Amino acid sequence: MKLREEDVTVPAAGYEIRARVIAPVGPARVPGVVLYTDIFQLTESTLRTARRLASDGFLVCVPEIYPRRLAGVALEFDDEGKAAGLAAAAATSTAEFDADRTAVLDFLAARSDLTDLYATGFCIGGHLAFRAALDARVAATVCFYPTGLHDGKLGSDDAGSLAQAADIRGGLMLVFGAQDPHVPAPARIQILDALYQAGHDDLELHVYSGGEHAFMRDVGARHDPVLTDLALTEAVSYLRGRS
Repeated sequence: MKLREEDVTVPAAGYEIRARVIAPVGPARVPGVVLYTDIFQLTESTLRTARRLASDGFLVCVPEIYPRRLAGVALEFDDEGKAAGLAAAAATSTAEFDADRTAVLDFLAARSDLTDLYATGFCIGGHLAFRAALDARVAATVCFYPTGLHDGKLGSDDAGSLAQAADIRGGLMLVFGAQDPHVPAPARIQILDALYQAGHDDLELHVYSGGEHAFMRDVGARHDPVLTDLALTEAVSYLRGRS
């Protein structure tokens, strides 16, 4: 499927959020997906994943997650880039992340070319996608190996995201690698238990044997192409309601 791409600026209260919008050429109206990046922001690796989702018939909006601190910066996958991404996260409050979320969802909801709204994300972006699911406009969410969900670590304060899980009205799918040291088995059990207690007994959970943290990032030794294909196929199927 042919795609079209556009760099946009999403208006927010006193600032702007840079984002890449990727959509299939042709259809008049398609579902929209906000895709949250890992700590490295809009890298070509993440944009390749966004293009794969768009090729399945979604308009994908990929916003920068640090618009106040690293606007226009895509970090390198090295120690310096990791340190800069972690520092930006540590300097960002949950309220700021939530304000960015509202601005992006407002931007997408105002478009006339979208049907439903969905959310997805990777690593810290998986946690941000979970918080996007708190918005009633989000019909379904796929969180890929969300970090900090079990212990509240997101930015400069305790996000307490799991404690708000009962506010999620849409569908929820969680994807983990079994060998993820950031979200090991006890943390996954803690997340699942909290979600069940919040009434989410119809969620979908995938734990891929042998998968490491960031196994879907197509740069570096942790990438697993087979598991990536499986996870993306399941995510598309889930967002489409298994149609």
